[in-house]
Amino acid sequence: MFPDMVRMPIFIVIIATFVTIIGLTIQAYLPAFHESLGLFLPLIVVNCIILGRAEAFASKNPVVSSIADALGVGVGFTLALVTISFFRELLGTGSLSLFDANLFTLPVLGEHPLALFILPPGAFLVIGLLLALFRRTGVIKE
Repeated sequence: MFPDMVRMPIFIVIIATFVTIIGLTIQAYLPAFHESLGLFLPLIVVNCIILGRAEAFASKNPVVSSIADALGVGVGFTLALVTISFFRELLGTGSLSLFDANLFTLPVLGEHPLALFILPPGAFLVIGLLLALFRRTGVIKE
């Protein structure tokens, strides 16, 4: 129906449009519900990007390869999120907690945490720092 080159952007624009319309409608008629949803409603678009990528691979490959790809990508996203979250928590609070149990606290950051890292821009900073580290160590080739 659409050329492969524009298929994914069209898919994302359509989903983003519907999510925006629904978000604005909920904000207008159910403000308390919209407040409780917070950032989770726009994250539907991110989920659709991931699903669109999986669909693009699955449409051109056999079932077993598609399952292996989906598992690999899922594990990769999970590892990336855990790694980014680990460093954001450590730098932003100076400690690492798991289920209300404080695992450890860094002496310097425990007293003077870098609060920027727990804010949304902190994720981009951590990603940039990890990318620089991976390039420096040769894990990622330029």
